[in-house]
Amino acid sequence: MGVMTAVHRRRFARLAATAGLLVIVAALLLVPASPASAHAVLSSSSPAASTVVPAPPAEVVLTFSETVRKVPDRIRVIAPDGSRADRGEPTFAGSVVNIPVDTGRGNGTYLVTYRVISADSHPVSGAFTYSVGAPSEPPVDSGDDGRANPVVGNAVKVVKFVGYAGLLLVIGPALVLALLWPRRLPRGGPARLAWTGLALVTLATVAALLLQVPYTNGGGLFDITGEGLGLVLGSAFGAAHLVRLGLLAAAALLLRPLLAGPVGRTDLVILGVLGAGALVTWPLSGHPAASPAPAVSVLVDTVHLGGMAVWLGGLTMLAVFLLPRADERELGAILPIWSRWAALAVSALLLAGTVQALIEVATPSALVNTAYGRLVLAKIGLFVLVIAVAAYSRHLVRSRVAASRPAPVRRAIWVELAITAIVLGVSATLVQTTPARSVATDVAGADSGYFSTTATSSLYSMQIEVSPARRGNNSVHLYAYTLENQPQPVVEWQVTVALPAAGIEPIQVPLLPLTDNHATGEISLPAAGEWEMRVTARTTEIDQATVTATVPIR
Repeated sequence: MGVMTAVHRRRFARLAATAGLLVIVAALLLVPASPASAHAVLSSSSPAASTVVPAPPAEVVLTFSETVRKVPDRIRVIAPDGSRADRGEPTFAGSVVNIPVDTGRGNGTYLVTYRVISADSHPVSGAFTYSVGAPSEPPVDSGDDGRANPVVGNAVKVVKFVGYAGLLLVIGPALVLALLWPRRLPRGGPARLAWTGLALVTLATVAALLLQVPYTNGGGLFDITGEGLGLVLGSAFGAAHLVRLGLLAAAALLLRPLLAGPVGRTDLVILGVLGAGALVTWPLSGHPAASPAPAVSVLVDTVHLGGMAVWLGGLTMLAVFLLPRADERELGAILPIWSRWAALAVSALLLAGTVQALIEVATPSALVNTAYGRLVLAKIGLFVLVIAVAAYSRHLVRSRVAASRPAPVRRAIWVELAITAIVLGVSATLVQTTPARSVATDVAGADSGYFSTTATSSLYSMQIEVSPARRGNNSVHLYAYTLENQPQPVVEWQVTVALPAAGIEPIQVPLLPLTDNHATGEISLPAAGEWEMRVTARTTEIDQATVTATVPIR
């Protein structure tokens, strides 16, 4: 009776631990997404948010921190009387969106609402106002704002978690059966685990494609249209997921003989290539593809994902099959090899994670001042705990105790798996959170300095914007318009800034034309004062004019 009671207690403890773990993971997955859960940000606009311009602009220009794509009918300009002031379809050129606006809607406050898709496949939405002549009561956009349903956002996180879990359940059994599995042991259990993992990855991939429609367009869980699905399948996100499905189908053909018995080296090499190709599709459809160094980010994220799958998949095989079934002689041969593999996988995780964090976090202060940075710190803390437990397991293996007494190693492995399950939950949330590098560039609507003016010549009017209008690095945006307030194409731009009061001679501002009538540049202004800016724009082979503006720098 006492034995049965002890068994029941152990079962109850395992069930309680499992339930607690699921609650923690669910809590991480179901954290409500903040309004800034998208990954591109609006870095500037013209007219700027909350500013007053003297005349109605012929277009509103949105500049984002990375390339964005169109969401049908999700960019609107609302006139003071509540009617639509935007005319026709907006044009997209990389990170710049030009919205034609009717100039005959009168003075007052205008509302700009937008929803676009960032380069890493996440929706970007927001709104701001500007005023013509003088402010008035802000209008209301009575149309569908297309904000994503929270259920959809949470479903996306759950699908990502399921995909990660399936990945390690495929790679772990395949790796161990190919290289470490004792011949005398049956392969039925690991084979079922691998097929389950493959099914989970396939299911998560298909679900991600379907969920991307309401996630990007806005709407409920089942608001999936043929047009929306076509746009998703035609995007880089859709291409990466379709390639993944193809690679999974090809890998399944080679997995079948491997799960049934030993296979040749050629089959293993082909299976490894297919697995590596499938791994690359994860970073190609997420943050790394839109990072400042995409090639490096995609590579290190692939290494990071592969290291995770090898480590956790191998731990699962050890805990569920090898430690309970293998004898002392077999464990004596298997555990030292696995220990070296685990050390290599953890080293790859650590190195790749460090490089990726440096790219995505950008500054030390962002680690504590952004949600993305705090999630990275939580992941690091959990990783340190796992490393401590793994070091204990490695000590048991090195001291030759593990083969004769596998119970302590088994307990340590279950602890590792429990902690890393939470890490997967953190990771699933992390990939849905705005990278710290993007948050740092989100200056639109922020409480920062800003200078805007319009200077007029005999050929054109020039809207000049400088942000944040403080000492140090500043962004300059120039917009050229005809005297009839229509976009004026410019053939060549030249800009200089000077501070005569401090003896600073004219400094050339390097410019990058973004559209025919819009150019931008970055300049470091070393001192506060009234800076003189001279802008020369050549509109034809022979016509050019220069305007000047005084820019106060604090």
